[in-house]
Amino acid sequence: MKKFIASVMFALSASLMVVANTASANEEGVELEHADVDIHNQASLQRGVKYFVNYCMGCHSLNFSRYNRVAKDLGLTDEQVTKNLIFTRDANGDLEKAGSLMKNGISQKDAAEWFGAPPPDLTLVGRSQTDWIYSYLKAFYVDPTRPMGVNNTVFPNVGMPHVLWDLQGQQEKECVKEGEGGHAVEHCELKLVKPGSMTPAEYDQTARDITNFLAYVGEPSKLSRKTYGVFTLLFLGLFAVVAYFLKKEYWKDVH
Repeated sequence: MKKFIASVMFALSASLMVVANTASANEEGVELEHADVDIHNQASLQRGVKYFVNYCMGCHSLNFSRYNRVAKDLGLTDEQVTKNLIFTRDANGDLEKAGSLMKNGISQKDAAEWFGAPPPDLTLVGRSQTDWIYSYLKAFYVDPTRPMGVNNTVFPNVGMPHVLWDLQGQQEKECVKEGEGGHAVEHCELKLVKPGSMTPAEYDQTARDITNFLAYVGEPSKLSRKTYGVFTLLFLGLFAVVAYFLKKEYWKDVH
């Protein structure tokens, strides 16, 4: 029970950290791009889980999600999940099962030492911060002054390396000042100086797919809750009709 409470508190603190970073980005005048996610796009979710597991899950876990739940919702078989998505092992050294939680193998202590802070669990951050996540994944640029050699316009001085650099390529931040003295305004933009394996449009879609997957993981019930709502309203409507005629039958002798 203590471990469960600790896990919940850790996930909540991670969500609050992202919210704080979002507010900080907005205060600094960083305009977030609209992610335009659609969790009913199964192909996008399948691409998103592939990129998340291969590039992000080495550090970030999804401690409140299970592989088999993701497989069911995304139209994947347990065999496909085991062969393509599960890379961690249990305490006995055996490969995790399809019903396991989506944990990673990184030590929190080592991660804190390497990155300055342990990477947060990302199960819940996609519930309300999709624009932030999408913009963040596109906002890395080369900065030799940083320990990882990169910085981020959405999350300044971030300790995370740009794990998707081979897909996006390398960007540089170029700033121009307009005006003079105290009225000078600095405008900055990111320019691609070294292309990656994807075109800018392809990388934008990849960032959107990862964001879409995190939006789904944050609240999987979104896939079906509207359908349940429609059937519930239909049932209540039918019940209201039956109740009305039943009421008339019971009270006809009184009136």
